[in-house]
Amino acid sequence: MSVRWLVLGVFPFVIATQVPIRGSDIRPTRPLQDAQLSALWERPMDLPARDLFNGPWPADHAPDPSAEYVYVRPKHSGVNPGVVVTDPHGREWHVKQATHGRRGAEGPVEVVLSRVLSALGYHQPPVYFLPSFTMRDAAGLHREPGGRFRLHDASMKARGAWSWQQNPFVGMRPYQGLLVILLAFDSFDLKNSNNTLYDVMRDGRPAEWYVVRDLGGALGESAKIRTRRNNPDRFAANHFITGVEHGFVVFDYHGNHPEVVRHRITPDDVGWAAYWLGQLSERQWQDAFRAGGYDPAIGMRFIATLQSRIAASREIGGAGGPAVD
Repeated sequence: MSVRWLVLGVFPFVIATQVPIRGSDIRPTRPLQDAQLSALWERPMDLPARDLFNGPWPADHAPDPSAEYVYVRPKHSGVNPGVVVTDPHGREWHVKQATHGRRGAEGPVEVVLSRVLSALGYHQPPVYFLPSFTMRDAAGLHREPGGRFRLHDASMKARGAWSWQQNPFVGMRPYQGLLVILLAFDSFDLKNSNNTLYDVMRDGRPAEWYVVRDLGGALGESAKIRTRRNNPDRFAANHFITGVEHGFVVFDYHGNHPEVVRHRITPDDVGWAAYWLGQLSERQWQDAFRAGGYDPAIGMRFIATLQSRIAASREIGGAGGPAVD
């Protein structure tokens, strides 16, 4: 029988109990007492002090806007074009360039959402935004449109994709809360290929990180075709939450893999996510959008919609205190 796992245990290892859930294809992949919650989420004890402009990585991880980057190869995946380049230190960067076609630029969106997730305790790789950069290739030295720069960091080894449907954390509050946060940003691309499992060295010790990495499909409206991202008007027009049915929250979600969120998320899950999102200060929100290269006025429009969604989440889920650990 399918089960839903609710957390009763102690961080970092989780003791769980079982109650029925809907859907036989969405389940934990191993007993939760063997799963380390810190692989997905770590409670942000210092959240008010977290820097959402520079992000969680040391300052020397950021790309140098004045450096000369050397072309390595094109980046084929994704909607927006991109390149792989190296910097003068030999570091490899995966650049998702910020074109502004009808579907909207991915790079700025990804940086903003990455900053918010990392601040709230979800692991993220080093990502940054540059408006433009200098690149040397077979044609010589020239300026290129910038976008999202993701560093290939030696301390992180990608092992492959992980599944929304089957992973050690299905049904746990931080897993449910992660989905709510993504839905609050109208993230429409909940496909497994956007998730990466990393082997990470932290302070000389190995660890696992379950990361939602490709986050550019958001801040617009959710759909499977004719999607719109990075659009404050479309973002404000979406309803986010449309009600509660049979104890589950109904979201205005029309993107990929609706089974991940339909008949899955409770008002308590929504309240938990709203609690953490609501801890971010106005300055932190502004810094996240500044990190993505947004004009302050455009950033404030997105922030106003997000704040209204946090308020709506509180109405449905209440205070939602973080009683996970």
